[in-house]
Amino acid sequence: MKHRVDSDAGKQIYSHRMSVVEPVFGNIGTAKKLNRFSLRGKAKVQGQWQLYCMVHNIEKVLNYGGIAA
Repeated sequence: MKHRVDSDAGKQIYSHRMSVVEPVFGNIGTAKKLNRFSLRGKAKVQGQWQLYCMVHNIEKVLNYGGIAA
């Protein structure tokens, strides 16, 4: 795995991932205080995760434009 990440293509993919995916998990985990799910069962946890993602996306739209509040 290390040689795949250390290659030129791997570095490009990994740098793109860090700028696209990681901030989302950081925001949801840190700013929203989601360090564990409060529900049990796959369907309920999936619903709770989708709710957090929806809130994150609404905040992005409000903060960066697209809809006038």
